[in-house]
Amino acid sequence: MDKVKPKKHLGQHFLTDLSIAQRIAEALTGHQGVKKVLEIGPGMGVLTDFLREKDWNLYLVDIDTESIAYLHQKYPDLGEKIIEADYLKKDFAPLMQGDYAVVGNFPYNISSQIFFKILEERKHVTEVVCMLQKEVAARIASPKGNKDYGILSVLLQAFYDIEYLFSVPPGVFNPPPKVNSGVIRLKRNEVASLDCDEKLFFKVVKQGFATRRKTLRNCMKPFNVSAELNADPVMDKRAEQLDVHEFVRLTQKIEESWNQ
Repeated sequence: MDKVKPKKHLGQHFLTDLSIAQRIAEALTGHQGVKKVLEIGPGMGVLTDFLREKDWNLYLVDIDTESIAYLHQKYPDLGEKIIEADYLKKDFAPLMQGDYAVVGNFPYNISSQIFFKILEERKHVTEVVCMLQKEVAARIASPKGNKDYGILSVLLQAFYDIEYLFSVPPGVFNPPPKVNSGVIRLKRNEVASLDCDEKLFFKVVKQGFATRRKTLRNCMKPFNVSAELNADPVMDKRAEQLDVHEFVRLTQKIEESWNQ
């Protein structure tokens, strides 16, 4: 079978630099002793080749029918572990049956959605090594007080330790994207659950960054907080000034204000 043609509507940019593919594969550590790995969007298997050199129990998922046919021909031994599906829509729990790591060159147009799904699966996704748009990678790894810091920074940092590993120029892809790329690694931390209502925490974080230039006093109006909480010094801050623990405390304070 001839090479797979990158499809613009799927946001495909195939990595052509083998040394970068090798670096991404080697960044996967098997955190918490996990050997099961799901590669999202393998395309023609440039990264897959290096993953297969290690002792991973490897699964591949791609939405592109042409890629799936190519991968079946290239890796006949993987059989049913090559899955044609939309990662965002498929429930992987019955298939993966327990903890697993995620790796891949994520399509840039859906990378944030992929991370929101990983958050939903956080009890089983122990590690993530991925390449995505540099701007998004920087945002996810950014500390508080930085202009890149945002919703995904807080939500992911609540449950994962995150490292920005290295940057990748456009010229190593076919076709080259119009942006630089970044590779990050996320490792599941020890936080089983947050010390607050987690659904409310997610809402508070999203609301805080909805109008990020405003103070939390303005941002939190939809929650109808008490006058006492409105007078709290934390409400003079902006969302980007709060780390995970401070957002947890704010969520607790909002809950407490409703019960007064």
